[in-house]
Amino acid sequence: MAGIYIHIPFCKQACHYCDFHFSTTLKRKGELVKSLGKELLLRKEEITEPIETIYFGGGTPSLLTIEELRFLIDEVYNNFKVIENPEITLEANPDDLTNQQINKLTKTPINRLSIGVQSFFEEDLQLMNRAHNTEEARNCIREASKHFDNITIDLIYGIPGMSDKRWKENLQIALDFGIPHISSYALTVETKTALEKFIKTGKIPPVEESVSHNHYLLLLEEMEKVGFVNYEFSNFGKEGYFSKNNTAYWQGKSYLGIGPSAHSFNGKKRSWNVSNNIKYIKSISENRLAIEREILTKTDRYNEYIMTGLRTMWGVSLAKIEKDFGKKYVDYLLKQAEKPLKEGLLSYVFARSDAGATKQSHKNKQNDSNQEVSSLLLKKEAPRKDRTLIITKKGKFLSDGIASNLFYVQ
Repeated sequence: MAGIYIHIPFCKQACHYCDFHFSTTLKRKGELVKSLGKELLLRKEEITEPIETIYFGGGTPSLLTIEELRFLIDEVYNNFKVIENPEITLEANPDDLTNQQINKLTKTPINRLSIGVQSFFEEDLQLMNRAHNTEEARNCIREASKHFDNITIDLIYGIPGMSDKRWKENLQIALDFGIPHISSYALTVETKTALEKFIKTGKIPPVEESVSHNHYLLLLEEMEKVGFVNYEFSNFGKEGYFSKNNTAYWQGKSYLGIGPSAHSFNGKKRSWNVSNNIKYIKSISENRLAIEREILTKTDRYNEYIMTGLRTMWGVSLAKIEKDFGKKYVDYLLKQAEKPLKEGLLSYVFARSDAGATKQSHKNKQNDSNQEVSSLLLKKEAPRKDRTLIITKKGKFLSDGIASNLFYVQ
């Protein structure tokens, strides 16, 4: 199975923290949409597997008209084999999701909405320069929930001035709507963004990692209380509502990225389109792909598996590493993992399959009790093929750093 990601590079205004590729002028929107359709045609041979997810990301995909969305979905079906009932996600901003627009969306194949709320407090939205207000956020979720069962919202923590109390209130407001999925991210200061400039000039207080860390621990605690599964570092879902699109990324499935700046991956090769709307449109009009490609080495693929695997509750399977990369990589991983294992940042779970690993890690809820499992396994000298390495609750906020220390360096 594979997925298709379609990047819509337009926004009404620039959020202060965002470094994604987008334009705030919609002058070429119609022309670019036609180019997206043509790119799907030009690249139809790159993915032969059935398509199980279609994801409209951005930018702000909800700026497209219903007709434009239908056109792009039709082009996917015209050029690829699509499974019955694929997950089709539309990222949307609350100010675009009027009652009328939500009604129109119900008449399209789109069956999942990803709503960029970020915060239910005006002071946070203004600091981030979001285009919507809190009332629009509440209204659109309320109305969307009447028509869509599968809804996720984005929330940002670690915002300067955000207290623990306000963060918990944000979470409670979201949970009170009864939505089945929440994606939550720490505010990060990217280079060449307005946020970086405002912090450097003292207009906005600096982002404090200690605050973000504490907010993340509160997030884990509150989500666990209400039965949400933290299946990936930033993603929390009720059973049956995990994002199929995002899960495919973390599990190394193939995906085709369409549009300016979009990335693609097929397990052995990675490619990315030019991050320029005009150059993109021109190249597509000439039946050319403005794209760069790289072939991933075995070490590249190992390192990527470590990075993505440790972010999830499925962890890193030693059996998979030995099968896909060889004994040398397993030996290296075991050596590098000794220190974080002793520190309680990593743990082993015993499993004879990925499904077993999921069951065991879910049962233990990836908390520090996993250390007991790890010790028991090591005493019994559990065979490598039955071990899966996971991040403990203590290590979650440090997962990227832990993973980088496990990378194979030649």
